[in-house]
Amino acid sequence: MRIAFLCLLIPGIIHTAAADELKWFKGNTHTHSLWSDGNDFPEMITDWYKQHGYDFLAISDHNVLQAKEVWMSVPAIEKRRKALGKTTMEKYRARFGDDWVTTREKDGVTEVRLKKLEEYRPKFEEPGKFLLVQAEEISAGIGNVPIHMNAVNLQEEIKPIKDLTSIQEVMRANLRLVKEQSKRLGVPMLTHINHPNFRWALSAEDLAAVLEENFWEIYNGHPGINWQGDGTRIGHEKMWDIANTLRIAEFKAPPLYGMGTDDSHRYHGEDNGPGRGWVMVRAAKLDADELVKAMKAGDFYASSGVTLDDVSFKDGTLRIKIHAEPGVKYSTQIRGTLQGYDATTREAPVVKGDLHPPRPLYSDDVGKTLATIEGEEVVWKPSGKELYFRAVITSSKPYANPSFEGQTEMAWTQPMGWKK
Repeated sequence: MRIAFLCLLIPGIIHTAAADELKWFKGNTHTHSLWSDGNDFPEMITDWYKQHGYDFLAISDHNVLQAKEVWMSVPAIEKRRKALGKTTMEKYRARFGDDWVTTREKDGVTEVRLKKLEEYRPKFEEPGKFLLVQAEEISAGIGNVPIHMNAVNLQEEIKPIKDLTSIQEVMRANLRLVKEQSKRLGVPMLTHINHPNFRWALSAEDLAAVLEENFWEIYNGHPGINWQGDGTRIGHEKMWDIANTLRIAEFKAPPLYGMGTDDSHRYHGEDNGPGRGWVMVRAAKLDADELVKAMKAGDFYASSGVTLDDVSFKDGTLRIKIHAEPGVKYSTQIRGTLQGYDATTREAPVVKGDLHPPRPLYSDDVGKTLATIEGEEVVWKPSGKELYFRAVITSSKPYANPSFEGQTEMAWTQPMGWKK
């Protein structure tokens, strides 16, 4: 057997598993069902992801774990569905049979019991092939500002802490709850900050300052999260670079790692459906604890369609091998911030009702393009002057289910070169 040890994306840390023992696992950590504001049963959602080649799924409903008795009226279920065709209940019964569906009559209205995770998990899980990971979207806030973060591999439901003195303090307080549970139970857990531009709630400065968090969503498939920004407010790409530059240069702290997620709510052909964003995690086995550990080590990438056969940074060289599709072209941008960058800022024009006036605009030195490499193979040596660098791979293939106009398939590596 060929034994070759892989270097993680964090320089200086070597994975203890041999290359032949590691596998890529595709998963989504941000999904919603009827347990909160989604419009389909968790079994139907899980079935979709398994049938579409995912290895793991975390259904992360708002402020709830699927671990208690919940009944929902059939009219309320059908009201959430906007598409034509068979009803939600008709599709549910057709897929799983009448014996699986539990209903009752209450005050003249038919109600259906939502199955707990422990009930439907055996229908789908297969060792090494498919895994369900328990999760919750901790949905807190301060005033009208939504502050959402996903807790993955959570074991106990968390009641969010809201309305403290600042956005950052609300973030910290809820992150501490997850950290406490993880330590108390001895279970590795991962949190990630969700869709910071949803209602323009969180700034790059918020992401930079809350050092208790090391993950965020570089791509979220929900069409209402303002991924691209607007004329005066930055999009996710620039936000990531600002946050990481501030973390490394000002706070002397590790950067944020980027997640790709669906944030899907609709499953009947409407917008905001599944399959838009995911993570590819390189781990020794398909196990919740192992997946979390691998992501915390930085051994994963985010994708909205592009697949990477390999990505590594070792011996001072970045190497990426893209799994190419026939007729599709690939362009890789190496983005980063150099030592001695222009740290000056200017104020952006204030948008009426904005939550963060005035917003600072940073120079082009922050997250500048260090190199552009065309083709399926990327080999690049940093100069050593980089505070960090990361790769953004963009394909020429139009997105089949776009969340914004002109979207093509992409992938994002984690920041590298920051640990000297």
